[in-house]
Amino acid sequence: MIVGPGLGLDCAVLDFGDRYLVAKTDPITFATAEIGWYAVQINANDIACFGAQPKFFLATLLLPEIEKNAELADDILEQIKSACRDLGAALVGGHTEITYGLDRPIVVGTMLGEVAQDKLVTPAGAQVGDAVLLTKGYPIEAISIIAHEVEEAKEKFAEEFLARCQDFLHTPGISVVKDAQVALRAGQVTAMHDPTEGGIATGLWELAEASGQGIEVNRQALPLLPEGEILCQTFNLDPLGCLASGALLLTAPASDAPRIQAALNAAQIPTFIIGKVIEGDGVNLPRPARDEIAKLF
Repeated sequence: MIVGPGLGLDCAVLDFGDRYLVAKTDPITFATAEIGWYAVQINANDIACFGAQPKFFLATLLLPEIEKNAELADDILEQIKSACRDLGAALVGGHTEITYGLDRPIVVGTMLGEVAQDKLVTPAGAQVGDAVLLTKGYPIEAISIIAHEVEEAKEKFAEEFLARCQDFLHTPGISVVKDAQVALRAGQVTAMHDPTEGGIATGLWELAEASGQGIEVNRQALPLLPEGEILCQTFNLDPLGCLASGALLLTAPASDAPRIQAALNAAQIPTFIIGKVIEGDGVNLPRPARDEIAKLF
């Protein structure tokens, strides 16, 4: 085993001879809209953050005891197959069952990927002096989930605003696979991390812990999206602690960071230098005790 369990280490890495096998599993529990598509993207993100190409996907579908379960299962599986095709991955297996006590479907995904041994990147690789970059903005995932799943949001906001927020699932999107691939082609990337539960703040803490370094964040440089600001103010949430998939955290030598930033911007992926890696430990942001949007469920 090259990489095993650890804080901030979201994938296992196994030695398969001339290449490494990268393995990831993650459930989708908050979201129900396009849950199959969602499960593929979330698992593929972490594979890409290790420098690997997503290849093979397995899914466990847990369905509630409701009518039209067959149609629900077919719909979710079509979402999974479509997402896999878009990524160049294959759905190779899984399990489906009707489960007692559920009021919504749950999908547990497992993605396997491959990477050449000299191309592996892990969250442990950040070095003192590296710049810290963030793509797109935050909290993309939370914006979409609140707009889709929180009934009170549907009472407070106009349909046009909610439709725009719901579409954050696709635009700017919760996938960071392209972000990672563009960054790796543009320059030396020392670490990457997909911030999910606990948002950008927790993602930065996990990156610091995995690398054994500290991170100094320039709070003024953090790209809070306008829709996120509106929703978080309305529901009294800290946007830095809200589900943040869709934004890629990465570190790079200070000399390479501008070139990586320029390449991502040229690929229509807005990118921001938000801080630097320093000696010490921790991050100059409070660490959330749990994800902020849990307050709404």
